[in-house]
Amino acid sequence: MTTPVPAEREIVPRANLDFGLQGDEIPRYWFGGDAFRTRFFDALSTLFPQGERFFIESVRKFRDQVTDEDLQTEVKHFIFQEAQHTRVHNDFNDRLKRQGMAVDHIEKQQRDVLAWTCRKFPRWSLAQTAAAEHITALMSHFFLGNRDVFQEADPRIRAIYFWHGIEEIEHKAVAFDVMQRVAGVGYFMRCMAMLYVSFFFPLHTFMIMRHMLKVDGLSRGQRFRAWMKGLWWLYGPRGVFTRMLPHYLAYYLPGYHPWKHGETRSFSQWREAYSRHDGDPISATNTFVAAT
Repeated sequence: MTTPVPAEREIVPRANLDFGLQGDEIPRYWFGGDAFRTRFFDALSTLFPQGERFFIESVRKFRDQVTDEDLQTEVKHFIFQEAQHTRVHNDFNDRLKRQGMAVDHIEKQQRDVLAWTCRKFPRWSLAQTAAAEHITALMSHFFLGNRDVFQEADPRIRAIYFWHGIEEIEHKAVAFDVMQRVAGVGYFMRCMAMLYVSFFFPLHTFMIMRHMLKVDGLSRGQRFRAWMKGLWWLYGPRGVFTRMLPHYLAYYLPGYHPWKHGETRSFSQWREAYSRHDGDPISATNTFVAAT
């Protein structure tokens, strides 16, 4: 049975977007001068290019088995969007290289593990992809619905994450549908993959942040205070991740489908702003955030 989805499900291929990443005028701590929040999103960016390639390859391995024409089109647009994310985050990561971050080493380690996993365990890889897509989509829903969280962020990088988030929502069901309808992944593997991703995704992010804060030259005491304040921001009673917990847990429901969960009003508002600003993601995001 096909799950009903909102009208705004349409996946929009957007290309050649300019986020003004040339030069080094973007502040080192672009998130309101906060080292932890900046490096949290910087660390995510280092994981995205290889992660997006893994997602593409995981879905592509089952592409020839997709017989539904609508799903075939969604897979095509999913691959296009993920490729665009890779391109933009490669540009983003070039900034981090100039700051002395070991981006190439991080990517090599990630690439070797993911390539082996995708080659040896295609269904498990697809289950991991669906799990990761759930996490990125729920984060996207949260930040779009709580746009004030990014109020102090540099407009250029803020626009990258809002644009990326919009597209994560647009294609959030593609890997899941291929996993269930084509690859035949069952409930147990789906849940085990989510538990696996839920542990290793933040672990790898925090390990990269640890490296970045050391490269920044912060003293041990400064790093300790940054971690304590930052972890409270993420996991405190009103923390970012704490407030995402109900949406996250929905994935473990037997009848879960991505389009059954997640607020879409803010999602539609950003897309309307993007259209009004003729495809300028920075102006669209500035307008969207100002309307908080």
